[in-house]
Amino acid sequence: MKKASLAVLFVMVCQLALVFPVSALSVSAQYACLMDAVTGRVLFEKNAHERHSMASTTKIMTALVALEACSLDDIVTVRANASGTEGSSIYLAVGEQMRLEDMLYGLMLHSGNDAAIAIAEHVSGNVEAFAQRMTEKAREIGAKDTQFQNPNGLDAEGHYTTAYDLALITRYALRNEAFARIVATKKTSIPWPGKDWDRTLVNHNKLLGTYPGCIGVKTGFTKKTGRCLVSAAEREGWRVIAVTLNAPNDWQDHTNMLNYAYDTYQPQPLVLPDMVIKTLPVKYGSEGQVQLYPDGEFHVLVDQQEDISRYRVEYDVPYKAQAPIQSGQALGLMRIYYGDELCCELKLVSRSDIAYVEPPPPTFWERVADFLALALRFDQDTA
Repeated sequence: MKKASLAVLFVMVCQLALVFPVSALSVSAQYACLMDAVTGRVLFEKNAHERHSMASTTKIMTALVALEACSLDDIVTVRANASGTEGSSIYLAVGEQMRLEDMLYGLMLHSGNDAAIAIAEHVSGNVEAFAQRMTEKAREIGAKDTQFQNPNGLDAEGHYTTAYDLALITRYALRNEAFARIVATKKTSIPWPGKDWDRTLVNHNKLLGTYPGCIGVKTGFTKKTGRCLVSAAEREGWRVIAVTLNAPNDWQDHTNMLNYAYDTYQPQPLVLPDMVIKTLPVKYGSEGQVQLYPDGEFHVLVDQQEDISRYRVEYDVPYKAQAPIQSGQALGLMRIYYGDELCCELKLVSRSDIAYVEPPPPTFWERVADFLALALRFDQDTA
């Protein structure tokens, strides 16, 4: 595997960057964190590492654990414990059966506490075992100040997180395509057995309809915890995550936080689809070389505080390509890191069709060389 520094590329990027002055940002929230989803870099924080309960933003982890443990087509059977759950509900009946995917829509859009219990019992058999699994997953992600006692976020002793941890968890969860699709859904319907109509689910996150680029993710509230909100937005390939806990004016807080990110920082393209990343020699090809292009793009933040030396790129490509080669064929990988954190993995693909050309028969001296090489290998193997 070949390794290279991105320092030279970053010098070029920085010369093009627009640097904005850092403006003051205040929020009503007692705890807040604004994070660059690519690198995990904190762009703004307020008591971000202090523990607090999290209400229904708990369900981000509930959905994540379920998605990693089960198939979306799993059939969840509702037990009495789930059907009788207090608080927000999608009105599950004992014995009702529902696909996990539909249950997750009920969990994340309508914040169904009953759906959370049904999912937990399906995955782990009981709430306690599932909560332990949630906590273990948090530790794996790096959320060390988070502990779960239930899958729905109802107030419980020892059920807590931090704004920073919740941003980390959300950053990880949004990499799951099914999770990202569900939390970005504004409205859907799921079956309601025994009724002449389906359950209609409307996402409680009103930023989905009011903030440009918003892609989710979850609201939460209890009287003890206060208003909680996790949101994410994406513009020009740059994703930002905002978290507030106990925020009287959370919608405005998140609008201000997301605006702050996009007004203060300028994402610059480091990798674009039309860049030639590598050129490889081709064996037995109608062309002697093949150029490799990334199958996507990658942007970085550039500002006065950015430590560009923390970025690096690693290539996983062969020394030589073998014909035939088809346009769109992946011939290697490009991985971009921020410190030790993998930010992006892109395939390196050909945009050319290169035919196989039958090689000419070997010359006398090429045959002699091949014979001597085989003889030498035989002597080494039998020594």
